[in-house]
Amino acid sequence: MQSVLEGLLRSFIEPSAMDWVKWIAMWIIGGTLIYLAIKKDMEPTLLLPMGFGAILVNLPFSGAVTEMIEGVASSEEGPLNVLFDAGIGNELFPLLLFIGIGAMIDFGPLLSNPKLFFFGAAAQFGIFITLSLATLLGFDLKDAASISIIGAADGPTAIYVSNFLKSNYSAAIMVAAYSYMALVPIIQPPVIRLLTTAEERRIHMPNTAKNVSRTMRIIFPIFVTIIAGIFAPKSVALVGFLMFGNLIRECGVLNSLSDTAQNSFANTITLLLGFTIAVRMQAAEFLKLETLMIMALGLFAFIFDTAGGVLLGKLFNVIFKKNPINPMIGAAGISAFPMSARVVHKMGMKEDNTNILIMHAAGANVSGQIASVIAGGIILTFF
Repeated sequence: MQSVLEGLLRSFIEPSAMDWVKWIAMWIIGGTLIYLAIKKDMEPTLLLPMGFGAILVNLPFSGAVTEMIEGVASSEEGPLNVLFDAGIGNELFPLLLFIGIGAMIDFGPLLSNPKLFFFGAAAQFGIFITLSLATLLGFDLKDAASISIIGAADGPTAIYVSNFLKSNYSAAIMVAAYSYMALVPIIQPPVIRLLTTAEERRIHMPNTAKNVSRTMRIIFPIFVTIIAGIFAPKSVALVGFLMFGNLIRECGVLNSLSDTAQNSFANTITLLLGFTIAVRMQAAEFLKLETLMIMALGLFAFIFDTAGGVLLGKLFNVIFKKNPINPMIGAAGISAFPMSARVVHKMGMKEDNTNILIMHAAGANVSGQIASVIAGGIILTFF
């Protein structure tokens, strides 16, 4: 009983007033993430465990994480630290999640309209602009490279790259990447409306989707993995796991395994990922000026990615006047699948309720998924 009372007394007396301010700030951040997950239904499988984890690791002398005593880690490891080392520190969780994501993706719309590949490439424009800007703001080159990958609009890729490059700001990068993915329906529409006219948003695109053979669907993930491995070797793990998941989906002999990968497997990994990320959300590490700068740079990257895709669509209409493209589908070239495709489809329906853009937007969206993991591999290859 005495030891319990001593522990309680220590938790209230030893921390400074500033410690309490920081902890309370992190509780508010955690509560905000939980609110967005429950009330706004924004990526609940990720933001809810991330928000609760942020509160958990910022309780005084929390037993959930390894306690630091005068800068030295305690011999008693916290369970979240053990899980972090086993799943995020070695990039395992993000890679496993790519299997589930690959199993969810239907590359049919993209294969039937290959020019949509260009929109996936254009929507990575913000990555390289953000890399330059982060460097100018004083971030170390590897940190700048890690921050720029937020613009891939792909949380697992951001986690993989920031951990691989040993970024000092992995927590802020992870939170920014997933938060902005969840906020795609809020971020993208104003940018799209700013860059397009009402007439452009009403452009109808005929459904020219062709029936893609099963053979083509099976060959495609294998082909992409080989090409990526030749031209961007560091992307092989990212692309390979994504394409393996898609091969499970398309092979036709592993339907139950495909269902597992898309649902229970992907949900379990996402849950563990969100909860474990919280290890890097301890107040002393997270509440820095650099965190705010990273959040701002992440938003900058998302805006430029969206703009890059839309502007390419407008350029296509200058070059190919006979077959105009609704430039909004360029915004779906980011990797936030399938949220971005839904945003574009809803905007098209709002302008004209007979304008069905979902297949075209989905094609651009899955091309963005491929482009984002290749972009991550390119960043790793250079840095």
